[in-house]
Amino acid sequence: MLSIRHTVQLCAIGAILAGCSGGASAPSLSPAASLNPSIGRSATSARHSVGLGKILSSKSGAQIFGFDVNRSGTDGLLATGNDATSDVETFDQGSASITSSYPTKNPPGNSYKVDAIVAGDVGLVTRYVVPKGKIYAKRFYDIMKPVTAQKFTASWKPPIKDIDILQAGVNQTKKKNAYFAIELKNQDQPDVIIADVASSKPAKVFHLDPNLFGGGNGPQFDIDTGTDQGVIALSPDGGAVGGAAPINVLIDLKTGKQTQFTGLNGGFYGSGYVNGLAVDSATGMAATTTELNAQVEIYDLAKQTGIFAQLPCTGSSSQINSGAGVAADPVNHLFLVTEPYNACGQGSALLVYDESANLVETITGFQFAISEPAPAINPTTRTGFAFGPHFSQLQQFFY
Repeated sequence: MLSIRHTVQLCAIGAILAGCSGGASAPSLSPAASLNPSIGRSATSARHSVGLGKILSSKSGAQIFGFDVNRSGTDGLLATGNDATSDVETFDQGSASITSSYPTKNPPGNSYKVDAIVAGDVGLVTRYVVPKGKIYAKRFYDIMKPVTAQKFTASWKPPIKDIDILQAGVNQTKKKNAYFAIELKNQDQPDVIIADVASSKPAKVFHLDPNLFGGGNGPQFDIDTGTDQGVIALSPDGGAVGGAAPINVLIDLKTGKQTQFTGLNGGFYGSGYVNGLAVDSATGMAATTTELNAQVEIYDLAKQTGIFAQLPCTGSSSQINSGAGVAADPVNHLFLVTEPYNACGQGSALLVYDESANLVETITGFQFAISEPAPAINPTTRTGFAFGPHFSQLQQFFY
């Protein structure tokens, strides 16, 4: 799924196509010290060949705007945005091949973005519609229940008009999911929306402080289904060089109560922006990547403590080699980090860490872009898909 800043960039293109409480002490700065000794290499003992698989190209040949995979099945979902050739496509995870695309004739001014596959193999897709004579798109939310239906089966009406979903929590186990969104006609007011998009049940909305959670602070969002909390990591001063430490915010999805704790701020210039965030809901562990220091941070959300690891072949001021998107594997208890500029060699790399911040493996041969979003993974089969090598393609991989 797309990271918030990457989504903002894509949605800017889409517009052309188609517009706190409770502090805590700072965590310790121990590099690669074990936070959870019970989670070790034994959880990853079922191994297979590691590396790149096939390249999947969109049937339309248009740029891909969002994708996801069903973690309980073999299907995947992507969408493209390029006016008349825009479509929604399903694919098979094993063969990395397109299985369907629709609509066969796309109305003028329509383009699409996949927000997520949620519980029950339900796909949520944003449909951008640019009215004739206008330049900004209206947003509609279509449902595929299930994705294997290979068509839209319903629509979802958000609880607030004119919202733009920037990021969905990674949750395919509970019907209600959490979404980080902004209100486009209300000065981009940030919200967390809790909804079962496949039903007509009322959604819940928590309005967030725009001074803290606004786009300039680069908020990254995920969900901890184990504790029913939203998790947001951000830079409180806009990622300033030598600036304040990142802040991690836990939001009770029943009450909206927020708890904050200070993140790690290592490196000569500090951490800067938070580039990516993912949560392992099985263990309550989270991982972030930060912009200025080429580090990955692992947090115990309950204890509000953290450790970090320096990315391979980097120093704490190697900004160009910093990690980007992060995906969590809650079965094998791993975090997968995209590194657009591989410090140890050519091209891009995918770095796999355990929850004690140990590097488990490095997969090379990718061609990522800056602000690369997290890959979509299937923890059961230890496979995944990432953007690239071209904007109209996804790269299959095995870890």
